[in-house]
Amino acid sequence: MKNLARLAKLMDSQFTIPGTNIKFGLDALIGLVPGVGDFATFLISGMMLSVLAKNGASGFVLARMTFNILLDALVGSIPILGDLFDVGFKANERNLKLMREHYLEGRHRGSALKVIIPILLLLLVVVGFIAWLSYKLVAWLIHSF
Repeated sequence: MKNLARLAKLMDSQFTIPGTNIKFGLDALIGLVPGVGDFATFLISGMMLSVLAKNGASGFVLARMTFNILLDALVGSIPILGDLFDVGFKANERNLKLMREHYLEGRHRGSALKVIIPILLLLLVVVGFIAWLSYKLVAWLIHSF
């Protein structure tokens, strides 16, 4: 747990911008490298998740942590905005907090369905909206010509 805590701090809040209380880590710095940087930080976060899965974390806590990692990777891949997001979101520290609450306080027990079903419903709404928007765009293009 100590090693994961050190790694989370290194990735999310090791450094401070002088004259401010804003902390950032290697996640934001490595993320500046287009393509490769965000993938590398995604792998590091995934490794942390793998350690927890091997040590018996519940499906619920693993699903929440996976969501944090995917959100960090997806938004983090957007140039400039993603790097600012990395500074504020701190997925690894969020996951460390979830890990501590799970192992030390006995929280976040149970099935991953409590996390997966809302995410799937959200994805269904987003895909439906994209399909509707595509339909409207094609209809508009057909009527324009």
